[in-house]
Amino acid sequence: MTDSETAATILEALKTAEREPPPAALPILNGLVGLVQGDPGQPLEVEEARSAVFMAICEVAKALHRGQPAGHLWAPAIAATQKWKGLVR
Repeated sequence: MTDSETAATILEALKTAEREPPPAALPILNGLVGLVQGDPGQPLEVEEARSAVFMAICEVAKALHRGQPAGHLWAPAIAATQKWKGLVR
């Protein structure tokens, strides 16, 4: 799977997870973590964008796992993924 395809998959999964209750959203997010790990040797801008996606997904998952409000964390995670997707086209 190319980085562009991976970013698109993650973006759709985030949008799906956002609509789900926390017990259903958390496994979706946990499944994304492995996808965010990419090929080494990418340009620094792409690596930074990918890293931002990883961190944003982790923040949402952490909040859901702890039973904390996560509503405000979805938009940054989606925006980070869209930025990454735009860089790897």
